[in-house]
Formats: sequence, structure tokens, C-alpha cells
Amino acid sequence: MLHLIPAPLHRLLYRAADWGRRRWLRWRGGEVHGCTIIAQDEEGRLLLVRQSYGSRRWVFPGGGIQRNEHPETGARREFAEELSCELRDVSMLGVMKEPFHGATNVVHVFTGRIKGTPQPDKREIIEVGFFWRSELPENADRTVHRRLRMLDRS
Repeated sequence: MLHLIPAPLHRLLYRAADWGRRRWLRWRGGEVHGCTIIAQDEEGRLLLVRQSYGSRRWVFPGGGIQRNEHPETGARREFAEELSCELRDVSMLGVMKEPFHGATNVVHVFTGRIKGTPQPDKREIIEVGFFWRSELPENADRTVHRRLRMLDRS
């Protein structure tokens, strides 16, 4: 159904929704629950994505966890929706709490291996890239480094 909307309009709607969500969270506060996936290819390179909204910096894929959804189920769903491929050997690294536009973001961090070839949906995800850890892009979001520290402790 969502693919009936032209991709440029869909990207614009993501930006508008992100703007509205930020304002709502600043006013309301509370907690939001999400997931992040540190996915690697067979060579050990890290998969990073650029979203069509927000800072547009390189980040690990992920997203929101739906009410009553198990965090790993949410991580697998987000990964499949955004990148049209699956994860294997999934394991949870832990949970982080961090400020998020006036609310607290409870982030369930997972790691896994990519099964298939990630394809950006060109709506929410506009670009994907594989990077060696020693060669992360300069415009990687600071959350990438925080999540990698969690991977180091595992």
C-alpha cells in the first residue's frame, strides 16, 4: 500500500513525521522503545545506512519496537522492511538508555550477519554502505561509536 505513494513524496512525509515526532516528544517526554542492529557482511564489514530524514548521517539500521513486540522480532522486522534482506546469528548485546528529543530512548542493541544483499527502500533508507571499522565515514553519527563500544564489551 505505501508503495503507491511516489518515493519523493514518501521521503517528504518521513521528514514531516520526524519533525512532528520531535516536537511531540519535547512536549510529552516519557520513553520510546527502539532497536539498533550492528550487522556485518561475510568479510566483517559494518553495514551503515542513511535515512531520508533527521541528520542524514550514517547510522546503524533500526527503528521503533511496536507495543507488545519482542525486541528481537522488532529488530528483524525493521531490518527486513528497510533493507529487503534478513539477519542470521542474531544476538542481543544489551539495552542502552539515552536522551531523545526530550524523552528517553530505550534502545535494544543487536548484532548479526547479513543474509542477502541489502537494498535501500529509497523511501526511509536512501543509501547503504559497508565500512571497515577502521574506515568509518566522517559523517557517521555519534550513536555509531556508542553502539560499537557495546559490541566491544560482548
